[in-house]
Amino acid sequence: VFLSKRICSIPRLYLSCTNMPICVCIFVQIFKNLIGRLVIGQNGILSTPAVSCIIRKIKAAGGIILTASHSPGGPGGEFGVKFEVANGGPAPDMVSEKIYQISKTLEEYAICPDLRVDLSRLGRQEFDLENKFKPFRVEIVDSVEIYLNLLRSIFDFNAIRNLLTGPNQIKIRIDAMNGVMGPYVRRILCDELGAPANSAINCIPLEDFGGHPPDPNLTYATALLEAMKGGEYGFGAAFDADGDRYMILGQNGFFVNASDSLAIIAANLSCIPYFCQMGVRGFGRSMPTSTALDKVAKVMKVPVYETPAGWRYFSNLMDSGRCSLCGEESFGTGSDHLREKDGLWAVLVWLSILAARKQSVEEIVRDHWARFGRHYYCRFDYEALEPRAAYFIMRDLEALITDKSFSHQQFAVGNNIYSVERTDSFEYIDPVDGTVTKRQGLRIVFSDASRLIFRMSASSHVRATLRIYAESYEKDPSQHNKEPQAVLSPLIAIALKISQIHERTGRKGPTVIT
Repeated sequence: VFLSKRICSIPRLYLSCTNMPICVCIFVQIFKNLIGRLVIGQNGILSTPAVSCIIRKIKAAGGIILTASHSPGGPGGEFGVKFEVANGGPAPDMVSEKIYQISKTLEEYAICPDLRVDLSRLGRQEFDLENKFKPFRVEIVDSVEIYLNLLRSIFDFNAIRNLLTGPNQIKIRIDAMNGVMGPYVRRILCDELGAPANSAINCIPLEDFGGHPPDPNLTYATALLEAMKGGEYGFGAAFDADGDRYMILGQNGFFVNASDSLAIIAANLSCIPYFCQMGVRGFGRSMPTSTALDKVAKVMKVPVYETPAGWRYFSNLMDSGRCSLCGEESFGTGSDHLREKDGLWAVLVWLSILAARKQSVEEIVRDHWARFGRHYYCRFDYEALEPRAAYFIMRDLEALITDKSFSHQQFAVGNNIYSVERTDSFEYIDPVDGTVTKRQGLRIVFSDASRLIFRMSASSHVRATLRIYAESYEKDPSQHNKEPQAVLSPLIAIALKISQIHERTGRKGPTVIT
């Protein structure tokens, strides 16, 4: 839904199903008598990148997205509301805080039960409502077309089409995971770019995503992984429910982690006409994302901005002209063409790189490692923790690692010795407006540049997720063929020892490993 009359900035919040009444209250308090036109995707379907695209195209005041994102959906699953501001990106923290304060003053809300909108019929519908706008207009637009036109202006579609249909074509496998991306995959990759219709699977949007979490990783995108392991397909990708996250697989199931994908995209931006024309001003990554991007930035002589997790921090950098490409280790990547992460854009970048370099996914990744070194990386997610237990683990861990006695401490694990170089509780000072964001994760950096990061995030209103990230850099190409878990096991052992997460939660291991 897009709000075309400019009003106050609209924040982005994530609310569970039980919080929907207060969400309605917020809408009424802010929008009453202020909105005269709504623009909605056909059949109520729009990806998050498409929302950002249309907001910017029609110069809307902002947008509202109803989504479970990459969480389980359906009546028993998650449900959230994203608020996008006029630049097409997530609202900054100060706006979210203002909306929260407004929500505490509301005492009632009104509904319009007799309003019936045909979401399947393209075009404008008009209604007589009790507000100052006569008539009140609702416009149903094609869910794909405006976004597709933007992509046409960024990429060389002929080169991608030749990759998918020419004499040396590769077979691809794309999993929409029964989320919103089905119509986009079929219209853009199949109809526009020529991929066979059977290249795309799980393309029917379902309210419960077929009973599976629509999270594009090795744990949940198992159908794609098994298909890729067979060797028939040269390129595979999966998308989350609202289309802003993605995963890349090569032939035989070769996995490209999100941090490597970001760095490889950065190193190959010359394959994209948009960047040849616009240039590259800088890169951004969230603090937990591996430092692989930093190596590329150093060679390209452009700055890297290290931010907290959350795309809203990148929007400010892009609006100010500081940043051209951004990414997070949670499979979100995007550029300044929008103010949201964009899964299909990232897949088209990869296809453009394959078309230009005429190499396989694995060959491109290994060439990148040989040039820049390999960043072994993994993330352990402990989901659905009791929030108080997670809070006290983080509190005690912060006290431990920020104590002076922890500085320069050594840990011996097998034949490995890790010396602590520095620790901190990450805080970010926005270079644009000076806003300070504190307590965004705990970092331990060792003398060999290895890192351990601990970060807590709320997965719903009653449970919490605690994440442990481990990273180790290896320059020697002869050491690039090891399993990440084997390389990182000493660091993980240190993380488990100092956090005592298993002892304090009763868990025997993480819920998800990526």
